[in-house]
Amino acid sequence: MRRSGHPSGRNSDHLLHEASVGVYVPYLRNLSALLDHAEAYARARTIDPAVLLEMRLSPNMYSLRQQVGEANRHVVLSCALLAGCAPPVFGDTAPGIAGPKARIAATIDFAQGLPPEAIDAAADRDVVFTFRSGANRPFTGKSLILTFSVPQFFFHVATAYDILRHAGVDLAKKDFWDHRGRRWARAFSSDSTKTETALGLVTSRGGPCSPEGRPPCG
Repeated sequence: MRRSGHPSGRNSDHLLHEASVGVYVPYLRNLSALLDHAEAYARARTIDPAVLLEMRLSPNMYSLRQQVGEANRHVVLSCALLAGCAPPVFGDTAPGIAGPKARIAATIDFAQGLPPEAIDAAADRDVVFTFRSGANRPFTGKSLILTFSVPQFFFHVATAYDILRHAGVDLAKKDFWDHRGRRWARAFSSDSTKTETALGLVTSRGGPCSPEGRPPCG
């Protein structure tokens, strides 16, 4: 009997859903928790939370509010492309930290409501990502997630963390990582060779990414 390496019992050959929604959702929840820390920090120091939301690491970088918005946007657009549906249009957010948190919750609901089978089936399908400028970039579903959307998502989540840390909010790496993200890692490590093959992470030299297998991944 074939044993699945996936904690939910799904076939480990079909991991695009786990590599997208399965990654996005726990880290969106972590991002929401970071905003809870920010709100508590502002309350304790009688700071208007809007001050934190408009902070940025550099004048030409996005603010905290925008970083959270971009993390949500990459989740929504990539998941919609994989599932073959139109991305939802969200209304105006509430003022203060409640607004970004509500948007995160709506993004989680959208991603979790998509059929996993539809996302898994998109691995080799051609998709086109459209930038704000109107420029287009073609991908396969798998390359969209592994080389673009998930890296973009983590860039914005990490930058949001960095803004809050720089502002003095009492955070540590565990607040970014959190135990909820480890379920996905365990799913991948339980059958690593099969998983790396399924996601195209085995090199042309015949082995998983390693010093012996060139070119290295990443």
